[in-house]
Amino acid sequence: MEYLVRQARITDIDRFYALCAEEGAVPGGDSPIDAIGLMRQLVYLPNASVALVESNHQLAGGAVLGLRPSVRSGGFVGTVDVLVVASGHDGEKVADLLIEEMLHSARRKGCTSVEVMLTPDAEYFSNWQGHGFSRSATNVYRATVAVRTPTSR
Repeated sequence: MEYLVRQARITDIDRFYALCAEEGAVPGGDSPIDAIGLMRQLVYLPNASVALVESNHQLAGGAVLGLRPSVRSGGFVGTVDVLVVASGHDGEKVADLLIEEMLHSARRKGCTSVEVMLTPDAEYFSNWQGHGFSRSATNVYRATVAVRTPTSR
């Protein structure tokens, strides 16, 4: 199956939110936060990245990366807040594509590392480890992002 990875557009958010709700990755209806409204804002914010994977114009998965400044880390730290894969798709492949895109996006945005909250029994745990994520604190796994070298003109 052929997969396409791309950045989300505002018109994608309803489908992505529905997938997140189906997978239990967003708060329920009694939450004080308007998760879909927040997701819509993240599409436009420079300190966030929302990526999707599609197959035959069908949503196969998506992920959200948020950035925070860190003096201790010497730049920004990215946090993968959401990674979901739709049923009926190759979960391992889609997860790998999304993790790669989150790391690539973090690198472009000046991150020195990327974190994700995981437990050893988390879905796609081995995928995260395969991309260099290792335990840095309880349930927090971190991967270092290679800093881009400046190009001369």
